[in-house]
Amino acid sequence: MNKHFEDALYYIGRAGEHAKEGVMEELGPLEERFRELTGKEEEPEPSRLEKLQDELKELEARAEGETKTAISDARERIRRYRSGESAE
Repeated sequence: MNKHFEDALYYIGRAGEHAKEGVMEELGPLEERFRELTGKEEEPEPSRLEKLQDELKELEARAEGETKTAISDARERIRRYRSGESAE
C-alpha cells in the first residue's frame, strides 16, 4: 500500500475515534438524565477484586465437585475390595 493511503487510513481511524468520543461526551448528560427519570442505574463494571472473588468461588465449587467424585470412587473401590469383586 502506498504511503499516502496508509496515512489516509490512519487519519480516518483517528477521526472515527474522535467522533465517537465527541458523541459520547455530548450524549453523556442526556444518558444520565434519562437514567434518573427511568430509575435505571448504570451497571458498574466488576472491580478486579470482585472478579477474583468470582473466580475463587468457581474454583471452590469445581474442587468440591471433584473431591466428592474422588471420595465416591474410593468408597466404591473399597466396597469392591472388601466384597472380593475383581478390580476394573
